[in-house]
Amino acid sequence: MQIGFLEIKWTDVLDILLVAFLLYYIYKLVRGSVASRVFMGYLLIYLFYLIVKAIGLELLTRILEYFMGVGAIALIVLFQQEIRRFLLMIGKSTTLANNQFFSKLLGNQIDNEGKYPIKTIVDATKTMSSEFTGGIIVIQKEDDLSKIAESGDFVDALLSKKLLVSIFSQYSLLSDGAVLITNGRLKAAHCILPIASNEDLPTSYGFRHRAALGISEATDAAAICISEENGKITLAIDGNIKTVSSPELERELRRYLLNEIS
Repeated sequence: MQIGFLEIKWTDVLDILLVAFLLYYIYKLVRGSVASRVFMGYLLIYLFYLIVKAIGLELLTRILEYFMGVGAIALIVLFQQEIRRFLLMIGKSTTLANNQFFSKLLGNQIDNEGKYPIKTIVDATKTMSSEFTGGIIVIQKEDDLSKIAESGDFVDALLSKKLLVSIFSQYSLLSDGAVLITNGRLKAAHCILPIASNEDLPTSYGFRHRAALGISEATDAAAICISEENGKITLAIDGNIKTVSSPELERELRRYLLNEIS
């Protein structure tokens, strides 16, 4: 295709589309955090560098080239969390373990019912919500959460509704922090979670919500937060958090953990 003196090939169009797609997903990952402003600043400097190079300002071009080279290393350090999330997103989309067709083909659906006792978790969450009992429940998926378990108190008990509710009661010594559920068992309680750096969260979201969002950003775990102020239930998955009802919570957990399509 010829536009004036420019000759545009189909590979050029594909190249532009892929770069635009990549930039969009990078911005989506860093949006709402301090890293987004760093990313935009670096992008503006790079555009300025291209303009300076096209004009032919040799000295300024050399200075900006040196800055861009050093800046690339700095970006890796600054965006290490975002890079990890990006690679995790790619890994989760390509792994056979998370593919619904292969999951059914390999017969993993039955095993997952015992691995993720969703009904028990939802029933306990509903009771805590009605009693305005605050808490965070983290459900391990594929990522190793042994470091999270080590930050709390080891329990390793068979999961039940009564156990979950009693742990988060106001008289329990384990009520602070989160509980970790692994392979159908309550592995640990009183766990410390990473805090989300997202600045776009509603003011109604407190420390528990930021902790639930933080663990969902850093790993593929699902995190349920119950507010002691209003009893609302929020679910954090893949770096996204939203308020849900009990039926919605069960539906979302089944979709994410068991690959069920509602």
